[in-house]
Amino acid sequence: MSYIDKLLEIMKSLRDAENGCPWDVRQDFTSVAPYTIEEAYEVADAIERENMDDLRDELGDLLFQVVFHAQMAEEAGLFAFEDVAAGISDKMVRRHPHVFGSEAERAEGKVDGSWERIKEIERSETGNDSALAGVAKALPALKRAEKLGKRASRAGFDWPDRRGVHGKIQEELLELEEAVGTRDTASMEEEFGDVLFAVVNLARHLDIDPEKALSGANYKFERRFRDMEGDIAESGKRFRDFNLESLDKYWRAAKKRVG
Repeated sequence: MSYIDKLLEIMKSLRDAENGCPWDVRQDFTSVAPYTIEEAYEVADAIERENMDDLRDELGDLLFQVVFHAQMAEEAGLFAFEDVAAGISDKMVRRHPHVFGSEAERAEGKVDGSWERIKEIERSETGNDSALAGVAKALPALKRAEKLGKRASRAGFDWPDRRGVHGKIQEELLELEEAVGTRDTASMEEEFGDVLFAVVNLARHLDIDPEKALSGANYKFERRFRDMEGDIAESGKRFRDFNLESLDKYWRAAKKRVG
């Protein structure tokens, strides 16, 4: 028995209504989904830390999530793990004609944009041929904004260069200021969202990953702030003992030390 088969058997046992684990038996697609997302993030975290032992373990946890959903689907008569594996296998073959296609397709090699063209054909075959079809609503908002912008751009709806995006950001900032003047929370939230969406489009035009850029800014802020805290602790005083001007001096010193 392969370890995949063993894992599938373990999952069936956990979901057994009479002798299984009560917690596993109670779950459904909706309740398990947050754990699936969490495990994907933990995989990304292990990669970021370059810890291959943790990556092996986290990939196992993520695989278990796939098996969990497939088992629940099989119980409902929808599909089984084999169908999941078959579906992704067929998809990868279909989307890589330069590797798995005819002799002529392999000789032609990889063609720029072919992946997206094949995906567009797949979407049209499902009856949903919108340029925005398939952009998952559950994606983190920053990543979804990036994908929506890319899809719209491929359809021809985009600024010719980043100068247009700069102008859009300034326009959205002015609208945000107007909303702030009204003190209407809903309007402020809407306009703030428009600012963020425009900034994500600027990242796309600069070929920058906005998620990675923001993660870097978070790390930089945390590193500097913790260094500043250490300086203040050494002074024998507390944060509340300093005004903003004094704290800014500590901040600038931290920037020089830790970058």
